[in-house]
Amino acid sequence: MANRTDLPSIVLVHGAFVDGSGWEGVYQILKREGYSVSIVQNPTLSLMKDAEATKLVIRNLNQPVLLVGHSYGGAVITEAGNDPKVAGLVYIGAFVPDNGESLDIILKSAPPEAPQPPFLPPQDGFVFLDKAKFHASFAADVNADKAAFMADSQVPAHIDTLNEKITQAAWRSKPSWYLVTAEDKMIPPDAQRSMAKRAKAKIAEETASHSIFLSKPKAVASIIIAAAGELMAVKPSETKAQDRDQVRM
Repeated sequence: MANRTDLPSIVLVHGAFVDGSGWEGVYQILKREGYSVSIVQNPTLSLMKDAEATKLVIRNLNQPVLLVGHSYGGAVITEAGNDPKVAGLVYIGAFVPDNGESLDIILKSAPPEAPQPPFLPPQDGFVFLDKAKFHASFAADVNADKAAFMADSQVPAHIDTLNEKITQAAWRSKPSWYLVTAEDKMIPPDAQRSMAKRAKAKIAEETASHSIFLSKPKAVASIIIAAAGELMAVKPSETKAQDRDQVRM
């Protein structure tokens, strides 16, 4: 199906330790519905560099943009979403930092009993996940062979992706949606709910692991399509910050 010009452009932003190819299932569903879909390949060298990589993709789009971020990608869209072309933000099992917050600050605020990401000690400033714990922590509902491939093909994340702070949280001025991954062992579901509530996002939940973009692409595509539909149903003047509560159901 050809791209429909009456729909917003979708920009998908992956998280740490994976690359943009993981979005393929979601991409194919959205394309069949007529959406223009772009996928950012984050270099994961720093939060600000990844935000700039996202803005490069946005720059070439003509329609209003719906930014979608998974995991660490949530921090990226929170920073990059201030671009004037961005109309809304969708968080998929993602971090939603506020002004002056880093992922490190959020991770350290988790209670001791909460699941902890299996980070290995940094090597030359880069972080990997423990391969032996990758399946259970990152991709519990993905088949073992696929999870093993993901563990062996990890994209290292620089510690600057964890330590750099948000300068201006886009969700403070733009509507947002959040899909909670209720069986997540990387970002505790309660933390997801708390961040989503703080952002006044419209919240949905799915029984899924952190890798929901692979295990349940239909659920991910569904909330994106719902968000896009709500955006297109609202007049431009109603998307201003002072009227943002009218955008949410």
